[in-house]
Amino acid sequence: MLKKKGWGWLALLLGALLGTAWARRSQDLHCGACRALVDELEWEIAQVDPKKTIQMGSFRINPDGSQSVVEVPYARSEAHLTELLEEICDRMKEYGEQIDPSTHRKNYVRVVGRDGESNKLDLQGIRIDSDISGTLKFACESIVEEYEDELIEFFSREADNVKDKLCSKRTDGGTSKSRDRKGKMDVTNSAEK
Repeated sequence: MLKKKGWGWLALLLGALLGTAWARRSQDLHCGACRALVDELEWEIAQVDPKKTIQMGSFRINPDGSQSVVEVPYARSEAHLTELLEEICDRMKEYGEQIDPSTHRKNYVRVVGRDGESNKLDLQGIRIDSDISGTLKFACESIVEEYEDELIEFFSREADNVKDKLCSKRTDGGTSKSRDRKGKMDVTNSAEK
């Protein structure tokens, strides 16, 4: 009987340790996916000509013959951001996994340059395989699916330290489960509160 109790405690301890390791791995993955997503969005927004605009508003003609149409910069428009969010997670195949030697935490880094060249980047210590990019892409898609409206709202305004405000300062894994009373993601910097 004592042997069964000993194995039970060992199984419980092992389960707790594995659960903690899995949670940390999941946190590293979601935080890494969030940070990669922000990098990709910021880069894409910066590539758009600042003079390029899009007409927003109603295209109906008012009784006085005028229209309620305004031109806004295309780079941070809802149309552009929605288009980016539909395809941005495909870029996760351009990332690899690097383990920080001091903390043993996983980081995700771009392994293909923006110009398509990888020979200019230092790839030492970076693991590259389809499992990593597939898992990172799935985590990215989950973030986009869950927080699409909030991401569009957040990126429609220019902001500093986007990664910190959106990913790092969040609890449990890069994107917070912290939501306000209306169910929206809290995207303010915790230092601002």
